[in-house]
Amino acid sequence: MPITEPNPAEYRSTLRAPEDFDAFWAATLAQAREFPLDARFTPVWRRAVEVHDVTFAGFGGQPVKAWLALPAGTDRPLPCVVEYPGYGGGRGLPHECLLYAAAGYAHLFMDVRGQGSGWRHGDTPDPAGGAPQHPGFMTRGVLDPHDHYYRRVITDAVRAVAAARAFPLVDPARVAVTGESQGGGLALAAGALVPDLAAVLPDVPFLCDHRRGAELATAGPYREVAAYLAVHREHERQVFRTLSYCDGVLFAARATAPALFSVAHMDASCPPSTVYAAYHRYAGPKRIEVYPFNGHEGGQAVQAAARLDFLDATFAP
Repeated sequence: MPITEPNPAEYRSTLRAPEDFDAFWAATLAQAREFPLDARFTPVWRRAVEVHDVTFAGFGGQPVKAWLALPAGTDRPLPCVVEYPGYGGGRGLPHECLLYAAAGYAHLFMDVRGQGSGWRHGDTPDPAGGAPQHPGFMTRGVLDPHDHYYRRVITDAVRAVAAARAFPLVDPARVAVTGESQGGGLALAAGALVPDLAAVLPDVPFLCDHRRGAELATAGPYREVAAYLAVHREHERQVFRTLSYCDGVLFAARATAPALFSVAHMDASCPPSTVYAAYHRYAGPKRIEVYPFNGHEGGQAVQAAARLDFLDATFAP
């Protein structure tokens, strides 16, 4: 059921970063770089678009899958869009996501570890275990930021940019990141942790202002946090401290590439004020597309066209 928030665009988050936020991510990514990226590209599909099966080393050197699509016959480096899936989805099949390649760009679509059984299948396991959790991924390892699930996924997202840049037909100076919902939250994280991106395009982003999301959402994965705390009442402070290390509001304050956001004012899964929380903190040039009568589907094809226009302007010589 849709929610209605009075004046969500006026909301400003009071979330502050833990004192060791930047050191935490610097150390996490330094540990990841101790493992060779070992990005491998195997052609698997060729029509007007050519698709490569990609494997690269993510968090802990663990293999992460992706697809890389680009126009067939390309003989010069192209701008590249790195995309992350929404919650529960994986990379799917090689022909499912061809929009950016059809527009003339390279496109790396990252699988998300442990997901890909909710609405589009995935091929990347999450080897890590953990303490008791509510079903889903939000509370996996939630009592310690070092153990939390999204520490691993965000590291994978950063390494995915490096994997895209390792392909000889990708222009490393023209790489953008995007995604819807969870993918938008991961795009904000990559925007903060990869300093030289060309653009960041988060659509109806999840993983922003977790406490407000848990308090307001009537559907979707923020509800996992609320359900966990309904049982583990004693862990409220620690849970939200852990979640702050993967919060898009804090990443937005550290991202400077030009950004195109989108928000839906009837979104029951990612309450619009949580999106505006990240948008208002975003440190670079930005604009936001607003869909007053849409839920979590957001702008769909209309927003896709807006993204392509934004990328055309960003990537233009």
